[in-house]
Amino acid sequence: MAISCLGFAYRPHFSLCLPLLYCVPLRVSKLRLRSVAAVEAFEEPECLTPIKDTGGINSVHGIGKSGDCKSLNSEELGIRTSMIPKSTRKVLNGLKRKGFEAYLVGGCVRDFILKRTPKDFDIITSAELKQVIRAFSCCEIVGKRFPICHVHIDNTIVEVSSFSTCGRKFEKNLSDNFNRPAGCDEKDYIRWKNCLQRDFTINGLIFDPYSRIVYDYTGGIEDIKKAKVRTVIPASSSFQEDCARILRAIRIAARLGFRFSRETAHFVKHLSCSILRLDKARLLMEMNYMLAYGSAEASLRLLWKFGLLEILLPIQAAYFVHHGFQRRDKRSNMLLSLFSNMDKLLAPDRPCHSSLWVGILAFHMALSEQPMDPVVVAAFGLAVHNGGDILEAVKIAMKITTPHDVSFHELSEQQNLDSQALTDAVMDLTASVKLALCNMTDEQFVSQAMEGYPQAPYSDLVLIPLGLYLKVCRIFESVSEGGEKGFVAKQGSKIDYELLALGGLQEVRHVFARIVFDTVYPIRLN
Repeated sequence: MAISCLGFAYRPHFSLCLPLLYCVPLRVSKLRLRSVAAVEAFEEPECLTPIKDTGGINSVHGIGKSGDCKSLNSEELGIRTSMIPKSTRKVLNGLKRKGFEAYLVGGCVRDFILKRTPKDFDIITSAELKQVIRAFSCCEIVGKRFPICHVHIDNTIVEVSSFSTCGRKFEKNLSDNFNRPAGCDEKDYIRWKNCLQRDFTINGLIFDPYSRIVYDYTGGIEDIKKAKVRTVIPASSSFQEDCARILRAIRIAARLGFRFSRETAHFVKHLSCSILRLDKARLLMEMNYMLAYGSAEASLRLLWKFGLLEILLPIQAAYFVHHGFQRRDKRSNMLLSLFSNMDKLLAPDRPCHSSLWVGILAFHMALSEQPMDPVVVAAFGLAVHNGGDILEAVKIAMKITTPHDVSFHELSEQQNLDSQALTDAVMDLTASVKLALCNMTDEQFVSQAMEGYPQAPYSDLVLIPLGLYLKVCRIFESVSEGGEKGFVAKQGSKIDYELLALGGLQEVRHVFARIVFDTVYPIRLN
């Protein structure tokens, strides 16, 4: 049965990703890649003019403590300058015209090689930050510990860091293990120093779009081949130096489908409690990176596997324990299915607002504590979608004949409720969701979530600030208040990703309802 007013029920799940194009030439011909994504083709009104390569393609400099430096032809790695967004090209060209070296660095280079759409683009330059400011009309220096420039151009912000800023910090921490390699020129040495400060080898690649060279000083290409996340310096030192790297490791592995090196995995697990040194705003930001960009299910599985879920989300960790979900469990459950269906609608360049995933957590928590008839859940989702019009939601839900997923503990047996009983049950579920959301912001309640499991670390961590709490409340309040005056439900299935990322209420409600429907009434059962 199709519900045309929603524009999403019972439609096939369309993948947001195109098949991966493997890099055949050069040393990446044996890449083993587990995840796929499309790379946008950008218009190129401002070309990046190649310059003569003085170092030579595939030259070996013998740089680095664990292997050679590889200078690889970027086009043979599948990287084309047309992949670089117009705004980023303008900044690169602006620096180059001033006589400075300018490179792309970090995750965007990795994603280019993997044929993925980068979440963002980072530039590093030989210019001082003050020189970067003078090169662009609208530019500012941000950050105290690691200052960078934000260049405002074409309604976007391009981040630019300086070799000199990074280099000063490196010189202070330089140890005997990282002496200047013999036989390298000054440019190689500067690039090498910067790469040693990166978190993971696969993020330590530097791309020169003018000479069409990718520099690899840390073995990042080899780790991409092996689908491996490995720290640049010993993992113990790396994570103690910056404990946020533990969460970034989870995020990267989840998003790419990579595994950890043995040493990295050991210290992700055994230094997990160190993330509590981060402030709540930073933890929320890292959680949002994990859950809002299309890899939420994989992130939750890895957080659980490595003992981080009970620190960050104790309520959800207690749910896993209560239902006998093992650390390496390959099975699914309703919580993971909800986030899996959310992932199908998102991507690194099409994220959602944090209110959506917080709302899903509250919704699931309510159902796990008080299972409901699947028709009640459907009517609730419909009422959220249409701005609280319960009569219409109940009318549509009572016509559903599609089988629901009977494997979920959160769904009770269907009871063939009449319209009034169904309306009352929807109101009860709405109240339960709002109570769950309130409990998720209560430190005492959160601290008691895992009290039945004495081996678990103590955590009363509440990540949801007041502003976010109120925004999530608005998703559901129209149902309890009997309809929202002037609200117009979204028509059609197309998602406005710009509004979704900004937390537009109509868009968040539409996607929330779609996720609920696709979870309770999965296409595979039809």
